[in-house]
Amino acid sequence: MAEITQRDGTWTFDGETVRIVPGRGKGVHPLRQELGECVVPLQALAGISFEPDRKGGRLRLRLRDGACPVLRAAGGRLKDASDPYQLAVEKDRSGLAEYFVDEVRNALLVEQVPTGAVDAFLLPGPSVPVAGGGGDGTASFDGETVRLTWNWKANEDKISGGPVAFPVSEVTGVHWVPPMGLENGHLRFVRREGPASAPAPEDDPYSLDLWGLSKKEYTAVLVAAAVLVRLPDAAAGAGPAPGSAAPAEIAAPAAPAPSGDDHDALLRRLRELGELHRSGVLTDDEFTAAKQAVLKSL
Repeated sequence: MAEITQRDGTWTFDGETVRIVPGRGKGVHPLRQELGECVVPLQALAGISFEPDRKGGRLRLRLRDGACPVLRAAGGRLKDASDPYQLAVEKDRSGLAEYFVDEVRNALLVEQVPTGAVDAFLLPGPSVPVAGGGGDGTASFDGETVRLTWNWKANEDKISGGPVAFPVSEVTGVHWVPPMGLENGHLRFVRREGPASAPAPEDDPYSLDLWGLSKKEYTAVLVAAAVLVRLPDAAAGAGPAPGSAAPAEIAAPAAPAPSGDDHDALLRRLRELGELHRSGVLTDDEFTAAKQAVLKSL
């Protein structure tokens, strides 16, 4: 068991899952707070790292492409402060962070978890009902119906048309783009009966216009993720985000997980680790850590 608690939250690793509980202080990003507790299975992880700096450092979980609906919906556009799979670490907790990394890496090596993309979500996504604010309104989703309501900042066409509601069965796609610089972002729902060319977000009754006036606008991505996992082709939608490259899988022989008294299986695992080390797949430190983890089972 490994655990580290910081202002942004608490991470716990029990050998099978990384449990992430967000902090509740004023400085914790609203996206983390609204998403709530996450349980990340070992099979969803591609890696973990600790990046030290003069103030302490940052823990980063790297998930396999397609494993998490939130990351899939975000498409690599989350800032560090809003990313639920990062943890700012204080300087006096650097040693604990490095120990946490070692524990997770050892488990990944021993279990031979591949690092490549997956073809189905391995995390359930945000719980419903879920809502996210935007510059000109709010999007909400209860698991069956998407609703868009407008505030006084919306244009006249949206306000005169009133709130919009449609079943998730009509949705064929959902796109979230955060505000960047002087450019507005948007949360757009693509419907089966929608127009071939969608209007600008500020004019589209099936889009929120995101202005970047508040961090809370980032919670709109949680609505996108909750809808994404419920689309008919959700598994297909779990592939790498456009423009991202899936990391190569380690081409290692797949040996069954050995039981405590299966010495032959343990010896086979050691030989496999030695082959990976000689071929350059594992560094000296990674090989030593994995070998020690296996030897503990003998």
